[in-house]
Amino acid sequence: LDTQVEARALEAMLLNQGIPFNLRTYHDSAYDGLFQEQKGWGHIEAPEEHEAEILAVLESLRKGE
Repeated sequence: LDTQVEARALEAMLLNQGIPFNLRTYHDSAYDGLFQEQKGWGHIEAPEEHEAEILAVLESLRKGE
């Protein structure tokens, strides 16, 4: 995920669809967000059987649908 805004929008969409997931950020206060500069804001962890659904929701979000 690229930004916190994108992460929160995806989180809302996945919750609305009842898809189980964990939202993980790369922020580390000890390094003042250094890893977010390199890796992006964070990522989603979810059961493998939901991968296609989550990627479709993310693609839709990024296209502005």
